[in-house]
Amino acid sequence: MDRPIKIAVVTETFPPEVNGVSLSLAKLLEGMTPHCDWRLVRVQRDGLDAPLPGELRLAGFPIPGYARLRAGFPAWQRLRRAWLRERPDLVHIATEGPLGLSALQVARSLKIPVCSDFRTHFEQYVEHYKVSWLEPLARSYLRYFHNRCDLNCVPTEMLARQLKVQGFDRLAVVPRGVDLARFGPHHRDEGLRGQWLGASRGQMAGEQAPILLCVTRMAAEKNLEVLLQAYRAARQSGSQARLVMVGDGPARSHLERDFPEALFVGMKTGLDLSRCYASADLFCFPSQSETFGNVVLEAMASALPVIAYRHGASAALLQDQEHGWILRDFSPSAFHQALKIALSQWPVRDGQLWKSMGEKAWIKAKTQSWESVVNLMLSHWYALVFPTMKAKARHEPLAHSPRL
Repeated sequence: MDRPIKIAVVTETFPPEVNGVSLSLAKLLEGMTPHCDWRLVRVQRDGLDAPLPGELRLAGFPIPGYARLRAGFPAWQRLRRAWLRERPDLVHIATEGPLGLSALQVARSLKIPVCSDFRTHFEQYVEHYKVSWLEPLARSYLRYFHNRCDLNCVPTEMLARQLKVQGFDRLAVVPRGVDLARFGPHHRDEGLRGQWLGASRGQMAGEQAPILLCVTRMAAEKNLEVLLQAYRAARQSGSQARLVMVGDGPARSHLERDFPEALFVGMKTGLDLSRCYASADLFCFPSQSETFGNVVLEAMASALPVIAYRHGASAALLQDQEHGWILRDFSPSAFHQALKIALSQWPVRDGQLWKSMGEKAWIKAKTQSWESVVNLMLSHWYALVFPTMKAKARHEPLAHSPRL
């Protein structure tokens, strides 16, 4: 093979936007750079750096309630002209919005293979936004979209089984990775812990008080009131634990107003985010809307035990009572009880139980390298572009193929 394959990657979110879809896609493409020639198709927005080589930026519109995010308008003609001028070997679609749908339709008309990601349970969001009557329509749209793709990548076996039952076809499990240099217990910052413990609305927490952490986009579908109410109950029962909420979003202002006992520190990125994870003692994640939940894996890599519902990454990677408290009961009361039990066990041997669980989570996280994810995705891309090639032949050129 005399050149790397050409991939058009279509997405309606990408850095500098901060969310699980954009950041995990960027990390995947970073790993792909030595192996294939990928060109980005994304939504234009203010404040972007100069385009990457071959990048196509298209018009979009703001998503209500998400000031930093924009959805892309359909772009049939622009995409058709671009792909007739320089035909990609494969189109990979990361988001199922209007831009993604138009990319799918153009690729099908040009007989270009299409791979997609199932990254977000949009059909579950409608219940949180009081339009539950839209759920059957949203599910039908997602099924229509993905069943027109040649391959649909999902992050866990559990999700693949669920989607199969719902009538989704051609599913492949491609897990998420974690950057073990960026996230790890070595980023622990005792000074930051002191700031958090001292910022208790005028009440000093004890030196041995545990720090609970939640890192998330603050939106209705994240189920954050379950955690905040559980924390309030713990405080009312005498716990000195400190809950630190990292992130931003449309729900932040009212959550911060309604739950002043928690510490809301806003969005954190880079080393600041790494320090937040490593400086906490327990990661609390009440969401039930994730297809994966990258933050769970980042917490694991930071050696934190986890309280979460058995969903997404927690179901795929964690065991109850080994890595934390992983709940099969999806009720708010189950989360409340788990936090109560966890806090009751914190004083035992100065938190050694939590530390032991965190160490086991860290060991598990070290098996989730981005290199293995990149290699698996590459094998799927090559199989779509060259369906008659044997697996061995597909893999041989990858290590030495330069990017055009």
